[in-house]
Amino acid sequence: MYNIAVIGSGPGGYIAAIRCAQLGFKVAIIEKYANALGGTCTNVGCIPSKALLDSSHHFHDANSKFSEHGITVKGVEVDFTKLVERKASIVKQNNDGIAFLMKKNKIDVFYGEGSFVTKNKIAVKAADGSKQEIETEKVIIATGSKPTSLPFITIDKKRIITSTEALSLSEIPKHLIIIGGGIIGVELGSVYLRLGAKVTIVEYLDKLVPSMDDEISREMLRVLKKEGMEFYLGTKVTGATAKGKNVTVTAETKAGEKVELKGDYCLVAVGRSAYTANLGLENIGLKTDERGRVEVNENLETAVAGVYAIGDVIKGAMLAHKAEEEGVFVAETIAGQKPHIHYNLIPGVAYTWPEAACVGATEQELKAAGKAIKTGKFPFRALGRARASGDLDGFVKVIADKETDEILGVHIFGARAADLIIEGVVAMEYRASAEDISRMSHPHPTYSEAFKEACLIATDNRPLNM
Repeated sequence: MYNIAVIGSGPGGYIAAIRCAQLGFKVAIIEKYANALGGTCTNVGCIPSKALLDSSHHFHDANSKFSEHGITVKGVEVDFTKLVERKASIVKQNNDGIAFLMKKNKIDVFYGEGSFVTKNKIAVKAADGSKQEIETEKVIIATGSKPTSLPFITIDKKRIITSTEALSLSEIPKHLIIIGGGIIGVELGSVYLRLGAKVTIVEYLDKLVPSMDDEISREMLRVLKKEGMEFYLGTKVTGATAKGKNVTVTAETKAGEKVELKGDYCLVAVGRSAYTANLGLENIGLKTDERGRVEVNENLETAVAGVYAIGDVIKGAMLAHKAEEEGVFVAETIAGQKPHIHYNLIPGVAYTWPEAACVGATEQELKAAGKAIKTGKFPFRALGRARASGDLDGFVKVIADKETDEILGVHIFGARAADLIIEGVVAMEYRASAEDISRMSHPHPTYSEAFKEACLIATDNRPLNM
């Protein structure tokens, strides 16, 4: 008998298992795929995509940026097979690392598909068809999500693909057509654009990466266009078909103009859906909403006492770090502690180059809510560090309350935005004002100075370097 069984070993699941073990519980974790601890994030998501993004970034710089630094490189080529092999080795290292953590924390790992027999009994069906059952006092559902498609498109996983297949192609596409201009679309589009592919993104809405502040979306669009990426915004896809090595995507603009695109691969990147199929939820009386998600209360407990759900299977942003926070939250709640999560302060990141990162409310959201605000925006181009590295595109935008000066949102598009955004998270967690940040010493020369300067502008419009 286990105290807690975790179904799913992604960031939410394995972190939940570790925290439960640290708190003295006897823990089991169930992973559907053998030797694939880490879930989507480690195997076919966050980690492999960043490996490809970094490799393609190096290649792009060698071809287009090195000469600016006085470095002459001739005959630069991509060994795509080796590039993909490197990605696979990084995934394996992460798998092994998580397996080590399970062993270190004395967590029993079961490989196979987990499903409820009762709320206290979980059946585990292995890939070879063998079955076993484990008994547990409580359960944490952390089965994550899977790529979503459009009802009129058939994904063959060969030419019409999802993000999973896009991470393991056998060749660099000649023309990659991407349906969806969200984070997955722009990241994987960036990978193959840098490697030499023609990339076209078709997005139904009028802006790129719709979840981000409008100014971030516009700047990202400008930079990616400059790099050669093509876009059809405000355009509805009506079909996608594959024939041999070719794909055809049809679409229609809001003005009624017909669009036909031809390429060799089509990536469907229209979002992700909760993965709750085959969990046997009906056996314990649990239902899902129209998107397959499980309903939970403020303690992330379902309608069945002792059964919790975290990460992509519940409402909220589908982010690995959100799932991690929820895993810790549930573990500590079960232990009788009083943890908290500020959902408004969970940052979002797009790993294009420059990177985009945000936390808190967008300007559009605050204005729609009738909030009186002031903003400070400082360009990377005015930074000595950015000039030294040659990463001049982008800016830091800080939004503060007009009366109290409390920071309400931070939006960054620029070099190392993914790492810089944590300064905004910390500031907002402690309800800092823009003036608080502007009076803190920031190391020079660094990209972080842009955050200080943006706060100076937001406070009383007195930048020191612009």
